[in-house]
Amino acid sequence: MIRSVSFPLTAVLMLSLAACGGGDDKQVVGPPPSTPAPSSTPTPTASTPAAPVTRTTAELTKALLELADLPSGFTEDKEEADEGSKPFSSSSSRCKTLVKYLNATKAPGSKASVTRTFTGGQEGPYIDYGLDAMGTADDVTDLRDEYAEAVDSCTKLTLKTDGAASTSMKVEKITAPQYGSKPFAFRLTGTSGPKRGLEYAAVVTGVDDVIISVGVLAGQGTELDPATEAAVTKARHILRPA
Repeated sequence: MIRSVSFPLTAVLMLSLAACGGGDDKQVVGPPPSTPAPSSTPTPTASTPAAPVTRTTAELTKALLELADLPSGFTEDKEEADEGSKPFSSSSSRCKTLVKYLNATKAPGSKASVTRTFTGGQEGPYIDYGLDAMGTADDVTDLRDEYAEAVDSCTKLTLKTDGAASTSMKVEKITAPQYGSKPFAFRLTGTSGPKRGLEYAAVVTGVDDVIISVGVLAGQGTELDPATEAAVTKARHILRPA
């Protein structure tokens, strides 16, 4: 079974932007100078990068969806992912980065990471939620862009499941639910092998310095949007900008 793409696979960029005061500053007009003043070009002021934000695992856990936040009929799947497991592979060098991300148990560069998985029954759907503290909003954007590029570069992967033959998985970008900062989504579909027809849809977005990842396995095609909205709404409420 495909588990959390915990960056697998991430909502508004929650920058606390204080409105610039629009005071009515009055200019004092004096007599014109006897000779025109030489024009000068203002020197641009270099922007100062935002200081990295430190998030604790406890803080991220409070911002992660829990069972009470989900519709009735779901239960929490407390089976821990095998960190040594690498179910995805590819013979193509173009898929190297995507394989790395899909096999990861947390986002590359993550300073703190939490995940939860819920299931709607024996046949699914399984919904994975993950939060990864990256330090800055720029780090979130960079990783999101790298992930999107990795998906664009790869069209097919191989999924190996315990006790079964390998399954060929089609990789395709899909329209992302519009919650969070630059949301990006993709889908894996089994095209041949024992898991033919299996679908995994995932979205990556961000709240300020935190990546939010939501993945739906064996769903009906309608779960990703509300699942992402719920994840983003709670994270935005709990994770106050630094």
